[in-house]
Amino acid sequence: MLRQPVVAGSFYPGSRAQLSTALRQLIPESPADRHGLAVVLPHAGYVYSGGIAGETLAQVKVPQRVVLLGPNHTGDGAEFAVSQASAWQTPLGKVAVDQELARLLVTAVPLAEFDDLAHRHEHSLEVLVPFLQWQNPAVQIVPICIRSFSLDALLEFGTGLAATLDKRADHVLLVASSDMSHFISAEQAREKDFLAIDQVLKLEPAELYRTVRQHRISMCGVAPCVSLLQACRQLGADRAELVRYGNSGDQTGDLDSVVGYAGMVIS
Repeated sequence: MLRQPVVAGSFYPGSRAQLSTALRQLIPESPADRHGLAVVLPHAGYVYSGGIAGETLAQVKVPQRVVLLGPNHTGDGAEFAVSQASAWQTPLGKVAVDQELARLLVTAVPLAEFDDLAHRHEHSLEVLVPFLQWQNPAVQIVPICIRSFSLDALLEFGTGLAATLDKRADHVLLVASSDMSHFISAEQAREKDFLAIDQVLKLEPAELYRTVRQHRISMCGVAPCVSLLQACRQLGADRAELVRYGNSGDQTGDLDSVVGYAGMVIS
């Protein structure tokens, strides 16, 4: 089964030529040679957050295999839904799903299950695939859409993901997809968002979860970020850095109601 794009032509250009031009402008040309463990990338329309996503991803070398963790905006499908598609189509061509790694994860991690309903209309991972494809045309992905908001489940999934990847000889990049605060002033967004960003930089998954809940931060990808941080801790992460923070008002000029975006690298 081929997963067809659902937001091409709206969140990002729908033609190969236009998408290539956009990615060439959004991703710095300097090739990275370091093997980052994970990145956190925003998933809004390219005009708003594409520059932050491109600049962040350019900090690491994109290997042949990438596991993508994204939030479930639709409410459809399983709580930890692994795509069973053979490939994801983008305007640049097909990106293969690493079905062997996907099967291994579903077998080894009890919470994970094959489910394509969660991915059918979800944009949070789709918008990032062309960035990966541009950086490494041979990339293979394992897209996982997360609907759970149970801290215990998110930590358990992250631990299981790390245990599975730790047995592999090859390098696998983890990607969490998240925007930050939604539809508050730029000043309020920055204040709230940096409370959450600080916990990511400290590599504290449980504290990130608690901070977002306590301060009512509308960070839509907190769930995948919690699982990603837990996996990174298990895999020996010792450093995280903020590459860039911004908001939609940087493009629109409207600072009264913005969406925040952050790009971070974990190594």
